[in-house]
Formats: sequence, structure tokens, C-alpha cells
Amino acid sequence: MDLETIIYEVRDGVAHVRFNRPEGANAVNPQFSRELRAVMLEIEFDDAVKAASVTAEGRVFSAGGDLKEFHAAGDGLPQLASDMVIDLHAAINKMNRTPKPFVAGVGGSVGGAGMSLAASFDLVVAGESAKFTMAYTRAGVTPDGTSSYFLARHIGLRRMLDLTLTNRVLSAEEAEQWGLVNRVVPDDEVDSATAELAQALADGPAWALGHAKRVIYNGIDSPLEQAGEFEGKTITDAMLTHDGREGIAAFVERRAPNFTGN
Repeated sequence: MDLETIIYEVRDGVAHVRFNRPEGANAVNPQFSRELRAVMLEIEFDDAVKAASVTAEGRVFSAGGDLKEFHAAGDGLPQLASDMVIDLHAAINKMNRTPKPFVAGVGGSVGGAGMSLAASFDLVVAGESAKFTMAYTRAGVTPDGTSSYFLARHIGLRRMLDLTLTNRVLSAEEAEQWGLVNRVVPDDEVDSATAELAQALADGPAWALGHAKRVIYNGIDSPLEQAGEFEGKTITDAMLTHDGREGIAAFVERRAPNFTGN
């Protein structure tokens, strides 16, 4: 792939995705959204990829939408924004639907579309000095980036309203307490901790981990009976895989499992 705003490489079963607009605070613009969608498609269809680690160059994970570029668009702003949001939302949808775990490493600050993007990952590692804010209404606009879906589910409706209407800033510790972040690490360990977590997932029972993710996301939006039916089908399918049988055998035989990811 020919990418300018993102660095992408695959190593040992992990797709390493790194936002690469540090001079622009890794802000979201149409080019970034197109490239992020392309990267998500690549991850979806690459069987060698078992998990993804997503980090960012510079001091900011993502400052949100590129307001300078938006301002320069003049009367063409609505069309530019529509084009950008279509690709951004398609990228997030692909990430969510792909049965592979995605881990984000958030260093520095994150706001606006960057905040929405962070909320859409399966797991989030944050640096201890990271800051989180919605910031949309401060600029006179409304949320995008699927935050109304993911962020509201992670932290609850009332807290979502608080962040959106008041532009309250959360510390990393508060973000962890609210359920937006899974774990907080020293700032200089964000990249390594994110990569290590993604690698541990890739080295595990990848089919089971990826489809367990699908079971959880499906269940939260389904009636009880449908959630149970999907769970039943998926666990039965898991028992047809090498790792499903190996994991059960290893437990019974009291030994470490030899997972292959299949």
C-alpha cells in the first residue's frame, strides 16, 4: 500500500499501525480516513494477521478533525466532511466486524474524532499523562466517529452527555475508572505495552479470541434469545478448530496448550 499518513507493517502475526502526521497532531482529514479504511481492509483479508497494535508518532495520539483543513475548504466544507466521515466510519466498522483484536496505545492527548476513534478499539492502553476530551461542541459541531455507539456503551449515557456538552477533560486515571481505558502505563511504555499486548493476543488461540470479540459485540445489541443462539453456534464452531480441541485437551492433561491460531 502507498500510505502517507499511516505507517503499516506486519510482524509475527501482528499488524503494527502507526499514525504518522505528528506535525499535524495526527488530526483526521480525508486522506487519513481513506488510508485508515485501506489499512483495515488489509488487516481483514490478511490471514497472517492475528491481532493489531495501533499507536501514533509524536506527542498526540490524535487531536481530532483537522480544523485548519476544514476552515480552508470554505463553502466546500460539508462535502469534504461527508467524504471524510464515510471513509472514517467504514474503517471503524471494518475494525469492529473483523474477528481480530485491535489494541490502541494512547499517548499524550486525544480529542474530537481522535477520542471517538480511541473508543472504538477493543482494548486501550494509555500513558499516565494522557488526556481525553470530546471537544466537538467547543468547535460548534456535533460528535462523529461512531462515538454515540461505542463511547456511550463504554461509559454510560449520562457520562457521555457530560463529556459532550461540557467538554470535560479526563485524566488517564479517570478514563480508566470510567471504562474508556483498560490499563494505564508510564508514558514511555505506551508503544511497547501496546505491541506486547497485541503480540500476546496474536500468539494465543486467535480464532477463539477474534470470535469471542464478535460474540460480545453481537450480544450487547441482541435480545436474550438471539444472543444465546449466537453464543451456542460460535462455541460449537470453536470446538471444531484445532485450538478448541487442543485447549480442552491441555486443561484435562494439565499441560500448557500448543495453540496455532486455527
